[in-house]
Amino acid sequence: MAWMTYISHWFDEDDWYEGHQRAKMSQVKQVGLLAAGCQPWNKDVCAASGDRFAYCATLAIYIYQLDHRYNEFKLRAIMSEHKKTITAISWCPHNPDMFASASADNLVIIWNVAEQKAVAKLDSTKGVPASLSWCWNAGDAVAFVSHRGPLYIWTISGPDSGVAVHKEAHSFLSDICLFRWHPKKKGKVVFGHTDGSLSIFQPGSKSQKHVLRPESLEGTDEEDPVTALEWDPLSTDYLLVANLHNGIRLVDSESLCCITAFNFPSAAASVQCLAWVPSAPGMFITGDSQVGVLRIWNVSRTTPIDNFKLKKTGFHGLHVLNSPPKKKSLSSHSPTKNHHTSSTSEAVPPPTLTPNQAFSLPPGHAVCCFMDGGVGLYDMGAKKWDFLRDLGHVETIFDCKFKPDNPDLLATASFDGTIKVWDINTLTAVYTSPGNEGVIYSLSWAPGDLNCIAGATSRNGGFIWDVPRGKMVTRFSEHGKNGIFCIAWSHKDSKRIATCSGDGFCIIRTIDGKVLHKYKHPAAVFGCDWSQNNKDMIATGCEDKNVRVYYLATSSDQPLKVFTGHTAKVFHVRWSPLREGILCSGSDDGTVRIWDYTQDACINVLSGHTAPVRGLMWNTEIPYLLISGSWDYTIRVWDTRDGTCLDTVYDHGADVYGLTCHPSRPFTMASCSRDSTVRLWSLTPLINPLQMNVLADRSWDEIIGNTDRAVEPGAPPLLCGKVSRDIKQEVDKLIGNPRGKKLRWFSECLSSKAQELTTVKMSKFGGGIGAPSKEERLKEAAKIHLRLGQIQRYCELMVELGEWDKALSVAPGVSMRYWKKLMQRRADQLIQEENDDVIPYCIATGDVEKLVTFFTSRGQLKEALLVAQAACEGNMQILQLSASNGSSNPDGNLEDYNELLHRVSKELAEWYFQDGRAVLAACCHLAVENIELAMANLIRGNELELAVSVGTVLGESAAQATHYALELLARKCMTVTTCFPSLGYRDLAADLLMMTPNNELQLVKLCAFYPGSTAEINDLHEKCNLPGVEECMQLAETAQANGDIFETIKYYLLSTEPEKALPLGIQYIKEQISSSDWTLDSVCPFLDLLSYIRTERLVLHKCSEVRNELLILSGYAGALLAIRRQYASIVPALYEYTSQLLKRREVSVPLKIEQLSEELDAWRACTQLANKSTDELSYTPPSESQRMVYSTLVSRIKEEPLKGIIGPDYVTGSNLPSHSDVHTSCLTGLRIQGPVFFLEDGKSAISLNDALMWAKVNPFSPLGTGIRLNPF
Repeated sequence: MAWMTYISHWFDEDDWYEGHQRAKMSQVKQVGLLAAGCQPWNKDVCAASGDRFAYCATLAIYIYQLDHRYNEFKLRAIMSEHKKTITAISWCPHNPDMFASASADNLVIIWNVAEQKAVAKLDSTKGVPASLSWCWNAGDAVAFVSHRGPLYIWTISGPDSGVAVHKEAHSFLSDICLFRWHPKKKGKVVFGHTDGSLSIFQPGSKSQKHVLRPESLEGTDEEDPVTALEWDPLSTDYLLVANLHNGIRLVDSESLCCITAFNFPSAAASVQCLAWVPSAPGMFITGDSQVGVLRIWNVSRTTPIDNFKLKKTGFHGLHVLNSPPKKKSLSSHSPTKNHHTSSTSEAVPPPTLTPNQAFSLPPGHAVCCFMDGGVGLYDMGAKKWDFLRDLGHVETIFDCKFKPDNPDLLATASFDGTIKVWDINTLTAVYTSPGNEGVIYSLSWAPGDLNCIAGATSRNGGFIWDVPRGKMVTRFSEHGKNGIFCIAWSHKDSKRIATCSGDGFCIIRTIDGKVLHKYKHPAAVFGCDWSQNNKDMIATGCEDKNVRVYYLATSSDQPLKVFTGHTAKVFHVRWSPLREGILCSGSDDGTVRIWDYTQDACINVLSGHTAPVRGLMWNTEIPYLLISGSWDYTIRVWDTRDGTCLDTVYDHGADVYGLTCHPSRPFTMASCSRDSTVRLWSLTPLINPLQMNVLADRSWDEIIGNTDRAVEPGAPPLLCGKVSRDIKQEVDKLIGNPRGKKLRWFSECLSSKAQELTTVKMSKFGGGIGAPSKEERLKEAAKIHLRLGQIQRYCELMVELGEWDKALSVAPGVSMRYWKKLMQRRADQLIQEENDDVIPYCIATGDVEKLVTFFTSRGQLKEALLVAQAACEGNMQILQLSASNGSSNPDGNLEDYNELLHRVSKELAEWYFQDGRAVLAACCHLAVENIELAMANLIRGNELELAVSVGTVLGESAAQATHYALELLARKCMTVTTCFPSLGYRDLAADLLMMTPNNELQLVKLCAFYPGSTAEINDLHEKCNLPGVEECMQLAETAQANGDIFETIKYYLLSTEPEKALPLGIQYIKEQISSSDWTLDSVCPFLDLLSYIRTERLVLHKCSEVRNELLILSGYAGALLAIRRQYASIVPALYEYTSQLLKRREVSVPLKIEQLSEELDAWRACTQLANKSTDELSYTPPSESQRMVYSTLVSRIKEEPLKGIIGPDYVTGSNLPSHSDVHTSCLTGLRIQGPVFFLEDGKSAISLNDALMWAKVNPFSPLGTGIRLNPF
């Protein structure tokens, strides 16, 4: 296994503890990603191979892959090594894992998609590689060409590696638009030129340069560039050519004549791209350049067979996926596709087609890229989008801001000249500005609910855009043609807008354009910010390295204060929202400075960035928390009290420009970057103790505080903003049980998931400007009812809002009549939409099973859920087969339907869960009252605080899972970091454990593990109702005399000499394992208890032998527990870890390396059927001896008591690819997707999911050091 060589040196070092860093994971979690669109400037920027397709934004390549289980495409990777515009990509024809890309900085890169890394680079190519292609039938060789040639051929590996020049393809008279190798004829290649001509070369024939120009151009010097070129896959000489104005021709490359010229319905149509359809001989598709019309052609006809208008904007690129995605059946029915065996198969007779229609439906999927950056996958047979990523920015995003009265709407301003407004729940664009503004550097929302955005541009001055009406309502031209770098709408006085510009002026004007102040600076002004406490105060950042503060209430145009200290230009400035007179500034010198206006001084310098600082954002609840973004591609989180950097985020692939959060969701942050993406982050882990204080029902003093208290050095985080104060007021008003409400409101404020269950808009507290509309109030109410399990109220409100799906898919059964009405109307709608013949057909026959299977097999889980729910309510008319059976009431079917309903909800939950959305998965389970699975999904998604909140509200039915979540949270408080010895964390862990029944053993573990002086330890014992350390020593000796081994271990661990427990416990476990009928449950309690011995005692030299035995036994038990819990990804690693320790350390344990590898092989053989898809041919059934070994294992392992938590852990953001921060897992040797966890050496990394699973089954780190792993 790869990882063993990687970390083997730890296993040789017995006593390794000194100087260990703390194991850590990123505190800032990525929870959402808004991918960039496809760039419209270069030709070959989309490519496809097998079940993957790729497209290029300006600086990064996005790779989507089909998830066969759910038949949907998911973003798998973002490749970004290019520092300048990517010019072309090309997929390797003979290796689906390889593709090549070229960029304007004279660089060609070969990528391995599976490993997500660059495997070869060629830099300083002669000329910019404007076009690029793999050479067919030439092994690993890539050809590229700049505008006039020559054609270079780079052989990547082998004896002939290096770059060669094509002997004939050079000295062209016209620029090359694109070129294509022939897929079958070796060495044959064609070039298309801007003058409309072609050049054809093939070995052994005379080269043909600049031939086959469209006839209409002969004798003129007009240009009509070749926009598309494709060889006919079925012939050696035919070639399809598209010229922008002249249209499409089929030409013969041998006789150099035109065979067919194709005619367009209108003269205005011009072709931008074309592609053959491999599955339909003679058929090809084209995309128009002006409007998004997809046309389908056959070479035998000169006019299109069919035209689909897919979008308003024109096409940019087209690619047909050669293997259309297979529709995998999801149903639990016969996996064999034999339509005669399964009554519920999809064997619905195909609709009969007219000859022309039959002629016109090519099966297959077209990857479509549009001029506005949209990218989609169009199913030509079904005439529908399988996937459409509309309207992504294609260039640097300079600024992003949340709408003041709606935390779900985020506006972004980009280099591409548009502002777009996104709904962050669905990550789709809701509005986009008219565009054509040059570069937009900055944006500012109007206060409250005015629904306008002010924008600042590079050449067109400033403007106000009325978002819902889509119109520019005002322009500001006081800066002339100079770029405006920042625009700020005052939120204290909505009539004033400030702009600052390269002309050295900061201008304050009213919204109708009347200039109030012009503040002249000695150089360009880049940033300005209105004070949040004084409506007449504004600060600016200037190229002369200074920060200035102006006071608008005087007529003077001189600054009130000038702050000097930066050593390079100052860009943005930001006033603290919570601390009067405090502001920060970011500079090209790489530092952030904190200034105190009242003291006239710089009170802190934050150093750490290695490039100019751009984004700046204060947190609106924690007064000392500041976040900065930089050209060094990172985001840093600072504690401004002492200037420490709390976390650094490396996920963006280029300069980070904008950072923003909405005051009502203070711990959800959005960032934007030159990599053209917007990312959403959760900052909640930064304030962990706060969440726990809420759960442990601590006093308000430990949750909410005033700013002065919070900014004292070393004070724990306290909420000091408006939102938390509003919540406190609301809770204080409540009579009765305020705890449930308190938990709910705080999980909404702290939880950063912009998702249905977890977020309720805060606008209901405090009207402010833009009080919520009736619709929003209804949504609010609905969400609260759903939280509280009042499903019927939720349904009614949703129906009132016209959101049928939500009403139907959340309410399992409210009442018969109510459901009938709802379902009939919904069914009518479905029939009207003519979704598919099968729907009315199934509804008419009442064949629920068939309909559900049909939907599930297509991945339409929500519809399947709907049908199953209807059936449960008896709302599907079941046809009775004969009158005599009339009495056998259809109630018999009800149980089947209930089972069906649970099955489908489970499928949908599983879909959400594997999509990294554990919270929504839990919602699906709660909807059908499946509390056990709902809680399990939250725990497996590591949403522990939310699990405890929900579990507390649900009460008894969720108790077992709530207690498990509380234990894990207590472990979270027990990290070996500087935090734990602090009394706050220690008591918090105790409080959390005291919320569980029968908690003595858990409290024993806490006390045993707690490092501190004897007095502190005795203090904790007293809090936990345990005897003092001296008395524990006596109790241990008494228990030992009585032969009670468990009690002996327990009291020794609590005594002054805890290491005495180790040999006793380990001897007992070894005796157990030596007997033939031992089970996991007989040794786990002992191992678990022993693992809580204080780390500094365990790593003592005198303990090294027992320590090694403890690590080996814990590793082995961990492997068995991992099998029990189906943590398939870490089972091999745990076995390997155990055998490595056995090999390298001096121990005597009743385990043999051969036995371990035998067990692992048996486990692999007996479980491979479940894990692999059935159609893999390599399947070999397990041997008889393997079955024997595996059945012995299973008899030892027994069943998991907590049913639901079986299956792998999957945290939010697990499926979001990082851009530039690439880590390889030391457990699997593969690149880590999603959150990363660093082990205690500070450099070995594993995925957070693997770390969570490992820690749940084996508490000790994979490095074999004896340090506990704590990824919670």
